[in-house]
Amino acid sequence: MAEVLFEKRGHLGVVTLNRPQAVNALTSGMVHAMLEQLTAWADDDAVKTVLVRGAGDRGLCAGGDIVAIYDDMLRHGDQTADFWAAEYRLNSLISRYPKPYVAFMDGLVLGGGVGISAHGSVRVVTERTRTGMPETTIGFVPDVGGTLLLSRSPGESGTHAALTGAHLSGADALFLGLADHFVPSESLPALAEALESSTAEAAVERFVQEPPASGLEAQREWIDDAYAADDAEEIVGRLRAAGGEAAAAAETIVAKSPTAVKVTLESLRRVRGLSLEEALEQEYRVGLRCLTGADFREGIRAQVVDKDRKPQWKPASLAEVSPAAVAGFFAPLGDRELKLHSKESDHV
Repeated sequence: MAEVLFEKRGHLGVVTLNRPQAVNALTSGMVHAMLEQLTAWADDDAVKTVLVRGAGDRGLCAGGDIVAIYDDMLRHGDQTADFWAAEYRLNSLISRYPKPYVAFMDGLVLGGGVGISAHGSVRVVTERTRTGMPETTIGFVPDVGGTLLLSRSPGESGTHAALTGAHLSGADALFLGLADHFVPSESLPALAEALESSTAEAAVERFVQEPPASGLEAQREWIDDAYAADDAEEIVGRLRAAGGEAAAAAETIVAKSPTAVKVTLESLRRVRGLSLEEALEQEYRVGLRCLTGADFREGIRAQVVDKDRKPQWKPASLAEVSPAAVAGFFAPLGDRELKLHSKESDHV
């Protein structure tokens, strides 16, 4: 069975991620297939709208296949770097797609799943949506353009989401700017059918509902105050001083990879004002540095491979991560740079 399915229904091109047993986690083959098909549909006058959805009932996409990344790191291979290069080109293509690109962000939508949905033009969440960028939990940093998306969220809400790696509701995704519309999950099949003959705008309008309140938005006051600092230790100190939910967020952050937390914060600050392509190039630099560090491998081991949930981070505390160490993640890659700008003409 193919890992990603493509079909035309009326004037709708449908992309179905088809690894339900892995919550449709992305593989290199899936990314390359999507790049090829979306590029073809961009020039196909018979396709007016594209829909991306996930097979099964667990979610659109739980991210990239991190077990494959772990195995590649153990082999000191190049497969992950090649996968990211293609994935980031796909993210860029989606952001510039010349036709309505509808993403059903139902169930789990994490990491790479955000990359194939939140850059689209019509982003639909449901009451089942659980989304976010949980990379700091595995010693990594938000990528697939996630740093740019979260840097544009209201106030410092995106900084909070990135550093804590929190799973967010559909309402939270709307507040953060990761989604556009709230549709009950039971209405998605009917919405998909309507997209076959109606414009995306008219079809969504028939099914959209008022979303529930965002819990994240209700916490704006302490989030904006604490995360306004550009120093991770100061942020943790402010959160602890605020008490309650803020103090709980502080303890969540200090349990993450200290290096990943500091590099994530620096990424969010550096990405402001950049284009998506520039942001992806920066994330690629950071990602390749993460591949050669200890924490990314250790984080995957603790969370996914051995599942002991007891990562041994090195360094073990925020105070031990120097500014020079953080800056090193952003150093140019020389001939390994992604150079997305020169690739824009390859697609669409």
